[in-house]
Amino acid sequence: MKRLINILEDEQINAELQSVLFSLIAACKDISFRVGQGALSGVLGVTEVQNVQGETQKKLDIIANDILKNYLTSNRFVCSIASEEEESVVAANQTGHFNVAFDPLDGSTNIDINGQIGTIFTILPANSALNPGDPQQFYLSGRRQLAAGYVLYGSATVLMLTVGKCTHSFTLDKTTGEFIAASELVNVPNTTAEFSINMANSRFWFEPIQYYINDLLKGEVGIRKKRYNMRWNGAMVGDVHRVLTRGGIFLYPQDKRDPNKPAKLRLLYEAYPMALLIENAGGKASTGEQGILDIELAELHQRVPVILGAAEEVEQCQFYYAQ
Repeated sequence: MKRLINILEDEQINAELQSVLFSLIAACKDISFRVGQGALSGVLGVTEVQNVQGETQKKLDIIANDILKNYLTSNRFVCSIASEEEESVVAANQTGHFNVAFDPLDGSTNIDINGQIGTIFTILPANSALNPGDPQQFYLSGRRQLAAGYVLYGSATVLMLTVGKCTHSFTLDKTTGEFIAASELVNVPNTTAEFSINMANSRFWFEPIQYYINDLLKGEVGIRKKRYNMRWNGAMVGDVHRVLTRGGIFLYPQDKRDPNKPAKLRLLYEAYPMALLIENAGGKASTGEQGILDIELAELHQRVPVILGAAEEVEQCQFYYAQ
């Protein structure tokens, strides 16, 4: 078993980037404690406030966002911060070399039922020619990510992290407060018989996804010639964690429910980091028509369709888009 610091040293991560990662991790430990206290810490329930996405904020959404902002703005190596809960970029330090974007609490509808929730984050290089409050600090492609990961607050607090070409899994040792790598490198199998999608949206899907999912549901008597199981958590962080730990494919496709919001998931805060984790574990991440990591961000809260997981299964799904 290796400590997180040992893994970072093995991958030759410089001291400044390590510092930013440890600020993120310290914030997530704080959030983990508050999540673990549940109703005892007064963090449950909703507020009367809506975020920039038009979503009603839970108390813990706001608390988690503030915790992350406080830790990161205090780190002199952080230039700019972008959060799903913030309308615009938060300026940190003019001389910082890194920008950090995050979804402070993914799956917040699961908070009050003690379901899986988590923090998703990505670290990108800062542009010294731009003001720290300029959104263009983040207008890069997903290939420019220096590190990405999430912390899952479940029965155990788990960190999935990539800082290079591999994806690592860590578990928080509550006796020491350290994240420990208790397993080998994460690897997503090429094939799968398990998919994760919100079937309640099926009537709004475009034809490629309707045809693809229908073929999966036909199982052994369909063209895929095998039985598929469906799992759905209601939090991207939980569903992607399942894919990373035991394989599968996760889909949140474009749909016709709201013409002003054709896709659900945010490119910067959710799709980029999850795509990097999946691809560095041997999987694939796509919108159905192009690789997620190849998209260049054009708007801070840009949304994209997401299909990721087992490489062969993602390719099969892309085939339906090509018809």
